[in-house]
This record gives sequence, C-alpha cells and structure tokens, in this order.
Amino acid sequence: MMTDPIGDLLTRIRNAARSRHEVARVPGSKVKTAIAEILKAEGYVADVRTEKWGDGGTKETLTVVLKYGRERDAAFQGLRRVSRPGRRVYVGHDAIPRVLSGLGTAILSTSHGVMTDKEARRQKLGGELLCEVW
Repeated sequence: MMTDPIGDLLTRIRNAARSRHEVARVPGSKVKTAIAEILKAEGYVADVRTEKWGDGGTKETLTVVLKYGRERDAAFQGLRRVSRPGRRVYVGHDAIPRVLSGLGTAILSTSHGVMTDKEARRQKLGGELLCEVW
C-alpha cells in the first residue's frame, strides 16, 4: 500500500529524468493529473496523457512525456515534496513562498482546485503546499 502517491509521482518523474527516459508512467488519479498538467503548462514536461485499462476501463495510467534541453538536461533542476502525510504544510495567500525568487513554481491544493503559487496569490487563496519545482 502506498502512503504518499504525490511523492511517488514526483520521485518517478525525477528518476526518469535522471535516467534520461522519454516517459514516466504512474498510476493515475485526479490530483496527480492536475499536478502533471500544471508541470506541462509551466514548461517542465512536454506532454501528459491518461490511458484507461482494466475491466471496463476502471484503472488509469498517467504518462508524463519528459522534456530535455540541448545537452540532454531535464527542463527542471529539482522537484521537492513539501507537504507530506506525516507533516502537512498549509499556507495563507500572503505566506505562499516564492521558489528561487519567482523563477520556480510552487503547487498548491486550494478549495478551488490544484493551482500554481502565482494563480493562488492572484485569487487570494491559501491551501496545502504540495510541492516546489525549479
């Protein structure tokens, strides 16, 4: 049984990028898909696809296509899980951290869905600080 599915998503993406794989495949969920879509929108990964399988299409696999530069370096330098099952981290809209002075992205889970730090500040929403990407 997995206790931290978001941490597993980030670790699989990080390990696939270090091994220079083209894709990272993860068991899917709504939150993982939302996080992957944000990574795509911010330019850290190339594409995100969901594939249904199993009896009647009940199971879902999330496929994250990784993005590399000229020297075959990943589009991101690091991924860090902030709020974990053992220590949840909640922030108000005025206390959302700026990752690398605004060059990176923090991903939050708010009452209006999963969103980036910039969008949460604009809407004046706080929430659980899921992870940071730079």
